[in-house]
Amino acid sequence: MAGTHTTDHVYDRAGFGRPVERGARPAVVVVDFSYGFTDPASPTGSDMSGEIAATARLLDAARAADLPVVFTTIAYDPAQRDTLTWLKKATGMRALEVGSRLVEIDDRLEPRPDEHLVVKTGASAFFGTALSSYLAASGVDTVVVAGATTSGCVRATVVDAVQYGYPVLVPRECVADRAQEPHEANLFDIDQKYGDVVEVADVLSYLATLDTPRP
Repeated sequence: MAGTHTTDHVYDRAGFGRPVERGARPAVVVVDFSYGFTDPASPTGSDMSGEIAATARLLDAARAADLPVVFTTIAYDPAQRDTLTWLKKATGMRALEVGSRLVEIDDRLEPRPDEHLVVKTGASAFFGTALSSYLAASGVDTVVVAGATTSGCVRATVVDAVQYGYPVLVPRECVADRAQEPHEANLFDIDQKYGDVVEVADVLSYLATLDTPRP
């Protein structure tokens, strides 16, 4: 009968929640930490200061190890704003217009000119973009996903990353959402089915062990 076993028991019996195998050349993909999401004054934004600070530490470690860093932002041109189905469902995102401040990466992360920027119009960083080709060309074998929102674009990116064959790590301090309930629910689901949700300290230790010359 449903409900006679705990969630942990049910998921363990199904074979979920096993750890991923970490590779030798990870990339850090920072999803949509643009002002449209990190500025509380934005219709789609909230205060993500803690997650931004943790992600800045993650980026420092990735840059020190000479690992690929990718940023993504959502941006729409005027024609897309009037036609895309997603924007009829999530109308607040219409404010994310090409050329506006809201689509710029939060400067607390200090994005660099030589770091890849993915401009997307869907939830996943992979959908309709060349991200998978960039990662393959960069010799990447593991993806570390940070950013916003946990229940939306982070989750979609994680799901697509594993479908492209990448083991995925999600440092919990580096992902944010507008509300705690969907944040926690999606971290649980990601950890059980798609990647490892870990502490950022674990990822920093992992990156510190790597010897990753450029391909």
